[in-house]
Amino acid sequence: MRIEAKQDWHHLAGDSAIALLESNLEKGLTTEEAHIRVAKYGPNALAAKKGKSALVRFLLQFHQPLIYILLVAVAVTGWLGEWVDSGVIFAVVFINAVVGFLQESRALKALEALARAMRAEARVIRGGKTREMPAGDLVPGDIVLLQSGEKVPADLLILRSHELRIDESTLTGESVPVHKKESVLAREIPLADRTNMAFASTLVTYGQCKGLVVETGEQTEIGHISKLVSEAADLETPLTRKIGHFSHILLYIILVLAALTFAVGIYQGNPASETFMAAVALAVAAIPEGLPAAFTIILAIGVSRMARKNAIIRKLPAVETLGSTTVICSDKTGTLTVNKMTVQEIVTGNRHYSITGTGYQPKGDILDADTQEKIEPGVALKECLLAGLLCNDSLLVEEEGEWTIEGDPTEGALLVAARKIGLTEEHYCEALPRISAIPFESEYQYMATMHNQGNDLPRRVYVKGAVETLLAKCKDRVTFEGDTAPLDHNQVFQEVAEMAKNGLRVLAFAKKELPAGTTEFGHKEVENGLTFLGIQGMIDPPRQEAIDAIAACHTAGIRVKMITGDHAVTASAIARQMNLDGSNSPQPPAVLTGREMASLSDDALARAVSEIPVFARVSPDQKLRLVCAQQAQGHVIAMTGDGVNDAPALKQADIGIAMGLGGTEVAKEAADMVLTDDNFATIKTAIEEGRCVFDNLTKFIVWTLPTNLGEALVVLSAIFAGLTLPVLPIHILWINMATALFLGLMLAFERKETDIMDRPPRDPAAPILTLTLGARIIVVSLLMTAATFTLFQWEQDQGNNIDAARTVAVNVIVFVEIFYLLNCRSLKRSVFSIGLFSNRWLIYGIVGMILLQLLFTYLPLANRIFHTTPISWDAWLRIIGAGIVVFSVVGLEKWIRQKVHR
Repeated sequence: MRIEAKQDWHHLAGDSAIALLESNLEKGLTTEEAHIRVAKYGPNALAAKKGKSALVRFLLQFHQPLIYILLVAVAVTGWLGEWVDSGVIFAVVFINAVVGFLQESRALKALEALARAMRAEARVIRGGKTREMPAGDLVPGDIVLLQSGEKVPADLLILRSHELRIDESTLTGESVPVHKKESVLAREIPLADRTNMAFASTLVTYGQCKGLVVETGEQTEIGHISKLVSEAADLETPLTRKIGHFSHILLYIILVLAALTFAVGIYQGNPASETFMAAVALAVAAIPEGLPAAFTIILAIGVSRMARKNAIIRKLPAVETLGSTTVICSDKTGTLTVNKMTVQEIVTGNRHYSITGTGYQPKGDILDADTQEKIEPGVALKECLLAGLLCNDSLLVEEEGEWTIEGDPTEGALLVAARKIGLTEEHYCEALPRISAIPFESEYQYMATMHNQGNDLPRRVYVKGAVETLLAKCKDRVTFEGDTAPLDHNQVFQEVAEMAKNGLRVLAFAKKELPAGTTEFGHKEVENGLTFLGIQGMIDPPRQEAIDAIAACHTAGIRVKMITGDHAVTASAIARQMNLDGSNSPQPPAVLTGREMASLSDDALARAVSEIPVFARVSPDQKLRLVCAQQAQGHVIAMTGDGVNDAPALKQADIGIAMGLGGTEVAKEAADMVLTDDNFATIKTAIEEGRCVFDNLTKFIVWTLPTNLGEALVVLSAIFAGLTLPVLPIHILWINMATALFLGLMLAFERKETDIMDRPPRDPAAPILTLTLGARIIVVSLLMTAATFTLFQWEQDQGNNIDAARTVAVNVIVFVEIFYLLNCRSLKRSVFSIGLFSNRWLIYGIVGMILLQLLFTYLPLANRIFHTTPISWDAWLRIIGAGIVVFSVVGLEKWIRQKVHR
């Protein structure tokens, strides 16, 4: 009978667990009992989470203040009979809703990807017979058989094993396969160190085992991750929060001004219908109809730019979020590192070598470790590398230019290192064919192979294994020239300690010769008399481009933190090589482990997170906790990762970034952005684009608000002064829609400014508009209002009719926007310093807008629709003069501010 309370299965002996689950080691469960348990506990699959219906999710896309304003605009313009304008505004709203709905639907695939990760076949003992069945039919108490190459179908307690190694990198972040065996472990031992357990969705790389199914479906570790993913909050991005806040303020301002306009008109004795139309005109003037469209299009252009630079954005607002990022939390394995074990240092013949090159591509040089000069390998180095080549059960394979390892990554690293000096398996397996082998067993901590050198020649034996084990069997060591000399054990241990300080995993190598014709080969033959060849130190190395990207992030004021399931020593060594904390210190940075983190309160963890750059041996829920702790401090978090274990944190982060090549489907579906080149450096490029997107959105807002505010002031001033309206509601709609399309959107094509990565990250709490920009908007609005009223009155004073005066007023507003647009290309610098013609799309937009205004003014059909009339050429000179005045005032204000801040 299954115990309902959560069990610490790793703390139980196999016999006890079998008894608890009422199973049998040799016979397993009966078919009847298995069917009963399936009915009781459900299939071995992740249950689909019930969410909002598609209709509800679509309707929620309209649940935004700015959308409310636009829906009001749709109703008002429709009530005015302007069906074309009403339809255009509604189309903008509808398209935005469809895009948001589709993006959200894609995000919901994360749990489906987790469920797919659980689907596999399993070999199970049922009723005393071994049979294959879908992994979904497994129940607690089943006895499962596993061998190399198979995926673990459920959480298992290992009962019997033979040299079992399991790749858990996608679940725990461990960079090398973990040796597993039957044992009883301490109750409090963390997930990554539970060597007597095999977890669902991990991969057997070597060996065999018989295991007891102890957890299935949602109760497995991957099921726990599924729950964390589903519970992680879908956070608003900094921009959507700010736009939402801005929209609320704008909504209140519009309602107050419209009500005030209506009240003043009634107080002055104006007819209620005319007063209501004036209030409607003011509301239409204040609504930035083009803002949602601009928001979407500017983000979409950013998405397109980033796609060309290997960053695929799955959710539009994520583009801008990158520009707001204050902290990047990065997984280590496969993200900061290449996820390919690589030999980096060798000590042999009393010489210390370093080896260049990373990954499985056999390219690199042998360097003197002290001088870093390229040298020719001596006899001792060749022998040490040859031992790693022949005492090896893995294969190095090239397919379509890509080098991969079939077998253990550690052995693969030895093959690659040997190839870098020209030693190949094909040649030496033929020259020195293997006769016999002693496979690696954890009890003995070494592997040995015996090779034939020729019929009358001695048998050659190569041994690799733990340093302590091999040293005890060695009588001497090889010299640089290939002779033998006394072996200094203390010196070897010092060299091993130095390598371990750098996070290297160290293997020792030795050789021996046995008499010609020897056929017996066992542990006795290698018990003593070995010649020590040297040690090889390997690690999953950092990407060079990631090191450069981290340095660029430091310059941009962005902190980078490593959060990994790997060992603390390895993580700290990688962090030091990458200068993760920006200190350039030769000492490794501070590390907080998952076990230490478990004892910290939320407040204590928040303090630790701000000071410590490396977090090692952490579980998936602890990664999630770390992200939340930093978000609680007001940081905007970008989280990178590639494994199943990263998915909850990816979803919780302000922007989740998954690896496209080496990442799991679970990680990709949970993320907001996917890197198609798995290159951490692409994040730095994406941050540049994100900052540029926010710059361009800010520029659009700074450009468009004076138009809406200026139009509102024109209407409001006319009502308060009891004057004729200089512009009609239909004029305002024309101005807002046409200028947003032909002028404002051209700011989306502005290039990023040269100092964009020299600025600190924006304060997430800061408003979109600073006091400086707010003051500029007010000044331009007042200048626009003054120019509109002045020239409107001038035309009437010259005896021109009301239509001519209004035509001039509309053109004044448009041309002030054109000249002001040039000033908005940079919020701080002069347009001449960035290049007047550097944005050709903006030039096209200005020319197109001018042509539209000429049609608006002189085309008879437009005259009838908009109540306009042709105007004189001297009126155009005054209109252009008004635009030049605004351009000059804003340019002067920028120049003064630059002088003051120097």
